[in-house]
Amino acid sequence: MTQRKYPIGIQTFSEIVKGNYLYVDKTDIVWNLAHYGKFIFLSRPRRFGKSLLTSTLESYFKGEKQLFEGLKIMELEQEWEEYPVLHFDLSIAKAQPTPEALRDRLLFILNEYTKIYGSGEAETMPGSMLQGLIRRAYEQTGKQVAVFIDEYDAPLLDRLHEGEDLQKIREVMQEFYVPLKANERYIKFCFITGITKFSQLSIFSTINNLLNVTLDPRFAAISGITEQELTTTLREDIGILADTYQLSWEEMHQKLKLQYDGYHFSENAEEIYNPFSLLKCFHQQKVANYWFESGTPTFLIRQMQHFNTDIMSFDKLEVPATAFDQPTEAMTTALPLLYQSGYLTIKDYDRESNIRQRIKHLYPLHSQSRS
Repeated sequence: MTQRKYPIGIQTFSEIVKGNYLYVDKTDIVWNLAHYGKFIFLSRPRRFGKSLLTSTLESYFKGEKQLFEGLKIMELEQEWEEYPVLHFDLSIAKAQPTPEALRDRLLFILNEYTKIYGSGEAETMPGSMLQGLIRRAYEQTGKQVAVFIDEYDAPLLDRLHEGEDLQKIREVMQEFYVPLKANERYIKFCFITGITKFSQLSIFSTINNLLNVTLDPRFAAISGITEQELTTTLREDIGILADTYQLSWEEMHQKLKLQYDGYHFSENAEEIYNPFSLLKCFHQQKVANYWFESGTPTFLIRQMQHFNTDIMSFDKLEVPATAFDQPTEAMTTALPLLYQSGYLTIKDYDRESNIRQRIKHLYPLHSQSRS
């Protein structure tokens, strides 16, 4: 058996397809998401394929049919209509020292599209520039616009407990998002993704029809690798790794399961494995703590310090279903953020009492050994 090409660090759908890299086909779920609503919000932990998902949606709305040949979406899509796309990655706007610096960085990000659609003299603020781009893209193409905002929370996370500074940063972001609702008739689809969940009142105050699909079982498997995909699409890869470790296929599968476990994005949903960990494992031919070793976010450490968190207290803890699905700025414990960032997961669900039992996911923060 020959080891396949793994897209380590590659988050662009077109590059994965053209480069003949391994791709786990999610395009049927992507199509369903694209037709589920107009304004969609999804949060996922880091390195869980959010950017690849966004890139796949972008290629779909650009009508790049040739990239999807042989994939599941071909049985669902008939039109393949092309729409103008505005795609913004706000990870490059994080850790800005002042609201003015953040505003300038947002203008820099937006400016890339003025080379395509032009700009207006009065567009001196991020919101006004975004509105101008949306309307000009619509006017110049005669088509509604698809808007993608990746890592939407990046500018805010490091300011969670900075009071007045957080409020000023939040106001800059509110001004940026205003055109999304105000220009709804010019928008075909809007997809916003990040790690955490800020409330609509604090960030998306004007987008009162934003659909949050984070815990929707219909989209639980839209990013990451399911148990079924691991044992079918990646069956050959498990076999190659088994040869390296001189184990049977079944023994290797169990070793991967014990090492990487499975993450649950809704009650009774199938297990989802972190794609970065699995693909890095297959690429390196070594079972190791890749996700944990890639770093713990500073904002999470600060949140835990703020609430004097003992992560061991969350192990096998039973909590109401609403306990972890809280807006980031309204949290009273670090538990919701630990779940949203990937350190805790749903283990069991009691439908009658609406209680979820959770267990530490992947690796505890204080150790590299599993719980």
